[in-house]
Amino acid sequence: MVWDSFREDIHVYSQGGVDRWVYSTCNFCSNGCGCYIAVKDNKIVGIKGNINCPVNAGRLGPKGECQWESNNSLDRLTSPLIRNKAGTLVPASWDNALNLIISKTHHQLREGGPDSLGFYGSGQSMLEDYYTLGKISRAGLGTHRTDANTRLCTATAEWALIQSFGADGPPVGEEDIDQAQVLIFIGRNSNETNTVLWERALKSRERNHGRIIEIDPRNDLSTRFADLDIRPKSGTNIAVLNGIIHLLIKNSWLDISYINNYTIGFNELEMAVRTYTPEYVEVISGVPVWKLLQAAEWIGTASTVVSILLQGVYQTMDATPAASLVNSIHLITGKIGKPGCGPFQSAGQPSAMSNREVGFASFYPGYRNSDNPYHLQEIANLWNVDVATLPVGAHTHIMEMVDLMAKGKMGLLWVIFTNPVVSLPNRNKFVEILKRRKVFLIVQDPFLSETAQFSDVVLPTAMWGEKEGTMTNLSRRVNLLRKAVQAPFGLPSDLDILIEFSRRMGFKDKDGAPLIQYTTPEECFNEWREVSRGRPCDMSGMSYKKIEDMGGIQWPCNETFPNGKIRLYEDGHFPTGIDEAESYGTNIITGRPRTRREFAQLDANGRAILYGVEWSPPPELPDHEYPFYLNTGRIVYHWHTRTKTARSPLLHMAAPQGYVEVHPDDAARLHISTGDKVRVSSRRGSIIVPARITDTVLPAMLFIPFHFGSIAQNQAANELTVDVWDQVSKQPMFKMGACKLDKFHQ
Repeated sequence: MVWDSFREDIHVYSQGGVDRWVYSTCNFCSNGCGCYIAVKDNKIVGIKGNINCPVNAGRLGPKGECQWESNNSLDRLTSPLIRNKAGTLVPASWDNALNLIISKTHHQLREGGPDSLGFYGSGQSMLEDYYTLGKISRAGLGTHRTDANTRLCTATAEWALIQSFGADGPPVGEEDIDQAQVLIFIGRNSNETNTVLWERALKSRERNHGRIIEIDPRNDLSTRFADLDIRPKSGTNIAVLNGIIHLLIKNSWLDISYINNYTIGFNELEMAVRTYTPEYVEVISGVPVWKLLQAAEWIGTASTVVSILLQGVYQTMDATPAASLVNSIHLITGKIGKPGCGPFQSAGQPSAMSNREVGFASFYPGYRNSDNPYHLQEIANLWNVDVATLPVGAHTHIMEMVDLMAKGKMGLLWVIFTNPVVSLPNRNKFVEILKRRKVFLIVQDPFLSETAQFSDVVLPTAMWGEKEGTMTNLSRRVNLLRKAVQAPFGLPSDLDILIEFSRRMGFKDKDGAPLIQYTTPEECFNEWREVSRGRPCDMSGMSYKKIEDMGGIQWPCNETFPNGKIRLYEDGHFPTGIDEAESYGTNIITGRPRTRREFAQLDANGRAILYGVEWSPPPELPDHEYPFYLNTGRIVYHWHTRTKTARSPLLHMAAPQGYVEVHPDDAARLHISTGDKVRVSSRRGSIIVPARITDTVLPAMLFIPFHFGSIAQNQAANELTVDVWDQVSKQPMFKMGACKLDKFHQ
């Protein structure tokens, strides 16, 4: 481990000593820091980092240190709510709430069939919740109308890995950061999005005398710490990455043997980048020639390189093509599958990987291809259901579900532990659908969130520390979250609700036994372990006890790798065989799915796939009417839509309201000072927020944090964003749009 010493970060508020410390994992960012929950008088009173966890060695970020405070918030819901005939949400019994849901579900199935209802989940639930949701939706209801807010976050990470390597799963581990001579952060701002990982990166640079390259339009703190900062214009990632590959090829900084033996498609890639000279890239992106030359030289000549990506790549119109080019940089230089090398196509949420592994908002469990008849038969056998009842093909992403609701083709939506009224792009479109009351909305949440305020039924649930389960972090490390206390008011867990829903719906396997036969999270995990056996994300060698004893385990964990595996593809074999691949892939530009025959014709058969892609402008650029680039993102003190972090006094005081960052040159021209209220408008809507004058943003660019979005306060960044998406991953384009700015006069 790169850290020379442990540091036990701790935040406890207790009268007297703590009664006990309970093993757990942080439930915010994707780092998955190990921790212990402090319990006093059967109440959660604090948290401390786990000094024995290999992820964080006792360190915690500011959100992680404060996450327990929302458990004790006085506005937690105490019972289900049902909307009465007067249109008001009123308390109800659990029996009445669940009976209403069962009745509405049966009605919707009769009237519109299984495709007229859908589920929208979170990236912060337990693996066991996702597995159960996937089993209920597919084998119980027969629908692929399932998605999660991971669609907005890191769906591109999944698809970039599938397109290049044949299956999901980041090839590297945190240990590779420790050994890298060059660390490339692309669109990530780790100083705010993942503080513990950023601390690890800085320590690695210090110990290895290494270098950090930051590629990001914003001159944030992460960029200021970098050895080389590259600040491209929004929407030009492909041009910059093509320029780097052009220079790697020109200077023969390649591993020809690796290219020939372990990849296909190099000629296509070489042809595509031929015109991307440093001078041409500068015209497109604004990146100076010398910076591109320097970046390519460091990448090409270093023996170890790790690339770490996030939303600055994933939330763009050309997200999957750009992310695949990062994979290609590692493939053509042979810097993958060895210590200190590889692309970190990272998740952004604590259990986004779990969601993908068990197949709730993705393919079938265990990275099984939902178009492959052999994989479908495999899962049918494991679940003991008729294969003909399982839906085939792609599942429906959330933006498509919104369109279906707008057209009257979906009449029931069940939202679990997320807040799409704030987080969806062009959120007014979704809000107007909900206002019409044509969609029966179920919201499962501990609080009356902005989305819950529109619901027909609200089901309050247990939170972190009040339930048990597992989560997979950004490096495939599965860790355990033990139950520290009973949930207040006798509230059930998400898993309890789902199991009860399945029981009341009468879902059966083909022998007439209950479809869901487990009753506890651990029993569910044990079923999943067998489902995962033999697949890339094999967890068959794990158990709750083993996970806790080891402080988390990286898959695959099986008879061959009983203690897990740090990195993938060390043997140069990729899961691109026609019956091992998670997907047949798509056309990387149009998103059209490949057929089985087309995938076979690629003849990848265990080799990684390189793609040549051309840069094209984003669909919405600044013009005379809307002269500014719009960029949105996270800040260090809040998580997503602040459902939990706004209930932490420390975090709320640090960032109580939204704002817009404005470059000093633009502020001077528009006579705007720090603190002035300004109106930011796009073709979708407008908001009014205070201005922050800073050179963090480029001239003619505005940055707005997306966390703030109450219906009463007009500060939601997603009033402005464009509801278009990458054609492969279907991830929305939050990082690019056109807007205008003027001083607000009441």
